[in-house]
Amino acid sequence: MNKIQDQIIEEFSIFDDWMDRYNYIIDLAKDMPEIGEEYKTNQYLINGCQSKVWLNADIVDGKLHFTADSDAIITKGIVSLLIRVFDNHTPEEILNSELYFIEKIGLQENLSPNRSNGLVAMIKQIKLYAIAFNAKAKMN
Repeated sequence: MNKIQDQIIEEFSIFDDWMDRYNYIIDLAKDMPEIGEEYKTNQYLINGCQSKVWLNADIVDGKLHFTADSDAIITKGIVSLLIRVFDNHTPEEILNSELYFIEKIGLQENLSPNRSNGLVAMIKQIKLYAIAFNAKAKMN
């Protein structure tokens, strides 16, 4: 996960101002794979986001795989960054990870308070999926 975070930091370092970084986040959103329509329900909606964000997680061979979507393009780009970091890792790896790329690229300080709250809610939901799948694995 740290390698991926370091790659993201490097990618954002080429931009001098936040308008360029926002445009890059929008481009990331456009490249994000679509989530299945069956996941665009209240069950997968993240509470705490101003815009609608749907997040699903599946576990394959002990590793979590995430899909997401949002009705807001910048929010969709932000969740795509989170998925890039957390996807294809075990629940334990996710729970023990330290997210440092957000601070290093200045993301949170350049978001509106509502988007910043949404970012926290997205991270919390990803960790809740990891907790649930971790508990389920220990039961089996």
